[in-house]
Amino acid sequence: MPIVAESSEDNPIAPPSNAAPPLPPPQGNSPKKLETLAQDAPWIDHTLQQALQAQQTIVTAAENAIAATKSRLDRILTTSSAHFNQSLDTLQDVKAEYHVYEDLTFGKIKEGIDVAASHPLTTTAALFSLGVLFLKRPRRYVYFKARRLFSTEEAMLLEADAQVRELRKSIDVLKAESEKLEKSALQAEEKMIRGKTKLRQAGKQIRSVIRSAFLIEKQAAGLKDVLKELPRRDASSFRSRVSDLASEAMKERKFLTKEVTKINNRGISV
Repeated sequence: MPIVAESSEDNPIAPPSNAAPPLPPPQGNSPKKLETLAQDAPWIDHTLQQALQAQQTIVTAAENAIAATKSRLDRILTTSSAHFNQSLDTLQDVKAEYHVYEDLTFGKIKEGIDVAASHPLTTTAALFSLGVLFLKRPRRYVYFKARRLFSTEEAMLLEADAQVRELRKSIDVLKAESEKLEKSALQAEEKMIRGKTKLRQAGKQIRSVIRSAFLIEKQAAGLKDVLKELPRRDASSFRSRVSDLASEAMKERKFLTKEVTKINNRGISV
C-alpha cells in the first residue's frame, strides 16, 4: 500500500483513465479506516488532476479569448479610424457639393425673382394658375364654374338652335308671302299698265272732246254773229240758246282740261 502512494506522488500529471475510480467501502473500525484511506488515495489524485486540468483549460481559454478580443479591438480601431477618415472626406465632399448646389439654387431663385419683378402681369397670371391648379377650393370653383359655363353654353346653343329653326320657318313663311306679293305686284303692275293705257286713251279722248268743245264755242260765236244780223224778235230765242250752248261747252272744256292736267301730273303723257 505505501508503494502505491509513492507511485501516485511521483506521477502528479498522469493522464486520466477512462475507468471511474472505485468507490470507498463502508466505514468500519480504525484498521479498516487506514485501509480505506489507502484505497481512496488514487481517486483523490484523479480528482485533483481533473481540477488542475480544468483550471488550466479555463486559463488557456481566457487567454485565447483576451488575445482574440485584443486583435478584434485593434482591427476595429484600425478599420473605424479608416472609415472615420473616409467619412470625414465624404462629408467634406458632400458639404462642398451642397454649397455649390445651394449657390446655384439661390442664383436661380434670385434670377426668377428678377424675372418675376420685370414681368408682373405674367407672374400674377402664373401664380393665379398655380393657385387654381394646386389649391382645392379654387380648383373646385373653377371646375364647377366651367361646368356651369359649359351647361349654360349648351343651353344657349339649344336655345339658339330653336330660334334658328323658328327663324327658318319665318323665312319660309316670308318667302311664300313674298312670292304671293310678287304675284300680286305683277298683277297690280299689269293692272296699272292697263290703267295707264286706259288713262292715256281717256286723256286722248278728252283732248278730242276739248277740241270739239272749243270748236263748238267758235261755232257758237260765229252763230251769234249771224244772229245779230237777224231781227231781234226772230233771233232772240235762238241767240239765248246759242249763248247757253256756248257757256256749257266752255264749262265742259275747262272741266276736261283739269282732268287732263291731273292725268299729266300722274306721269302719263296725253
